[in-house]
Amino acid sequence: MMRGHQGRGGRRGWQQAEVLSAEDAPGWFAGRLPEGWFTGPAEITIDRDEILVVGTLPPVEVDGDETALAAAEAGRIDRFREETREERILIAQQAEHRYGRTVSWGASCGGSRGIFTTQAVPVMTRLRQAERQVLDTLVESGVARSRSEALAWSVRLVGEHAEQWLADLKQAMTDVDKLRAEGPNLR
Repeated sequence: MMRGHQGRGGRRGWQQAEVLSAEDAPGWFAGRLPEGWFTGPAEITIDRDEILVVGTLPPVEVDGDETALAAAEAGRIDRFREETREERILIAQQAEHRYGRTVSWGASCGGSRGIFTTQAVPVMTRLRQAERQVLDTLVESGVARSRSEALAWSVRLVGEHAEQWLADLKQAMTDVDKLRAEGPNLR
């Protein structure tokens, strides 16, 4: 018989096993990324499945309109992707071993942003009829091609409109984890 693990939300199922901490990942990447790759510190985004590393590349100057500038920026991002592929793979392998998460990469240049490798992780959920009808309405209206795409669209929309609330919630969870770690060990 499989037993659940204790975690942030109390008793958890076998599929919700504890995840290695990646609290020091931004510092690790700051020390590990080669100098000169980016114009400043890389943006590191972490969840339980993936670490996304996005750096800012030097701006490009090009004569022409916004279309020419966007093409030049996309070209700079593509060149970075090709020229750094082998070293990014090596860094990703080291980080994946250290943090137990897939590492994905991206770059920004001016107003352009490219994400090279990122995960699309399946998430199981149970929805009641009223919730399924919302998804079906999005599919039937052409907003989404499938229920899963409609659900992803809905999550993005909530994320955009509840950004501050979600940030406050994440900070509160971090504070609780800190207090829990400082408290007595009752095991």
